[in-house]
Amino acid sequence: MVYIIGTILVIIVLLIIGLIWRKRIYDQVDKLESWKLDLMGRDVASQLSKLKRLNLTGETQEKFETWKDKWEEIVTKELPDVEEMLFDAEEAADRFQFSKAKKILTSINSHLQSIEKEIEIILQELAELLESEEKSREEVEELEPSLKELRKHLSQHRYQYGKAEIYFDVEIDEIENGLKNYYELVEEGNYIEAKSLVDELKERKIELEQLISDFPGIYKACKHELPSQLDQLLAGIKEMKEQGFRVEHLAFEKEIHTYQGRLLDFLRSLEKGEVEGVEQALIDLEERIQEMYQLLEKEAVAKSYLESKMPNFEQSIQQLSEKYHVTTEEVEEIKKAYFLEDSDLEKYLSLGNSISALQDKLEQIRLGLDDEKVGHSELREELEAGFAALEQLEEQLEEFKQAIHNLRKEELEARDTLHEMRNKLYHLNRKLKKSNIPGVPEHIWKSIEETTNKNEQVMKALERKPLDIAEVQQALANASQSLEQTVDQTELMLDQAFLTERVIQYANRYRSKNPILAAKLMEAEQLFRTYQYELSLETAAKALEEVEPGALKRFENIPVEV
Repeated sequence: MVYIIGTILVIIVLLIIGLIWRKRIYDQVDKLESWKLDLMGRDVASQLSKLKRLNLTGETQEKFETWKDKWEEIVTKELPDVEEMLFDAEEAADRFQFSKAKKILTSINSHLQSIEKEIEIILQELAELLESEEKSREEVEELEPSLKELRKHLSQHRYQYGKAEIYFDVEIDEIENGLKNYYELVEEGNYIEAKSLVDELKERKIELEQLISDFPGIYKACKHELPSQLDQLLAGIKEMKEQGFRVEHLAFEKEIHTYQGRLLDFLRSLEKGEVEGVEQALIDLEERIQEMYQLLEKEAVAKSYLESKMPNFEQSIQQLSEKYHVTTEEVEEIKKAYFLEDSDLEKYLSLGNSISALQDKLEQIRLGLDDEKVGHSELREELEAGFAALEQLEEQLEEFKQAIHNLRKEELEARDTLHEMRNKLYHLNRKLKKSNIPGVPEHIWKSIEETTNKNEQVMKALERKPLDIAEVQQALANASQSLEQTVDQTELMLDQAFLTERVIQYANRYRSKNPILAAKLMEAEQLFRTYQYELSLETAAKALEEVEPGALKRFENIPVEV
């Protein structure tokens, strides 16, 4: 019994699943049916009917027949075949042959996609044909009057084009003949080819318009303006030669004659309508003419500059040479009194050589002024370089003169410094004598003696002939350093001696009560009498600090009177 119920339940479940799958297949069939009906309802026939307003001949006729046959095939064969396949799918579903039904539905989907694509291709090609016909017709309607305007413009301004008018007329004729070919293609139904021809004619017309617009300016420049400028330039060069300006070395006349010949060649090319390359060549020529004027102007300015500056240059070189000779005499006198470094003498001799070279440059410029083949602009550059060299040499000579004049000044300053140092040493000796200390330590006397000896070395250096300032300054630096050390040591020694006396005097109040302090003070006094002031101060201060801490600070803050 249980097996029977289980079997019945399985059958029921399988039946339900089968029904669900069949329902899904029915839904897909309905969807594909709707797609088929949509394709069948496309307005391909109405779109094809638009071609009837065109010339159904030639290429258009062929395309129309192809599209029409293809659409009839879709409507009468392919879509009915799809309908049959839909019935087969439903029948397979009714029999629960789901695998077969799925295969049929997949095939139907592929067929409908193929039909969809074919319809889109027909409509797209049809639209392109209609659009080509419409656009080409509109462009031709614009082309024809614009060509008439171009021809009218040429007729009214033929003097601006010269013989090139014939070339432009021929170009317009060719475009108009192209329009005739367009109409023939339209009559033959070749609208796509006609559209391509119109595009080409339109591009040629735009280029021709631009050329006709630009040509008068180019033609005028080539025939009138630039030849006139070259003639004026030649006349200006001739006039400058008559006025004494040197322009022969520029070789402009030969270059100008070459350009005149090229302009004639350009003119012949323009009259044939050959503009390419001519416009840029004319621009380059105009720039070159401006360069020539600038170079001629530079030559004229250079001549004026030479006339105004040359006398000044000659006078300045003469003055510099005289200054150098005067300085030479001063140097000979100074060499007797002072030692001059080899490097300074070499600089001075180099100045003389540079002045000689500048005199040679002056002579070269003079020769250039007498030579007609040398341009004034070239001579001006040499003169400007000469002025720059002249200024530099004047500065160097002044620096050298100042240096040798400073030798006497440095000698006097050294003598004054030595005198001050001797005075300081003298006052230091007096200060030691008035100090009332038991005696002066040996190292102080040695330091004073060393400083005295170094002062004597400075004096010997000052008395040596010729005097070597470098040697004097070195000796002076050594003596100054020695004096500074001597003064510092002496001041420190005196401070220590006077401070020791105060500490001992202050500490005496504790001497009778403190035998240890008394003994240390006696030791300090013995050191003081043997001129060992630093050690004496250290002993006395240490003894006092043990009895009265902080007492030494009060002594340190009290100024020492000498």
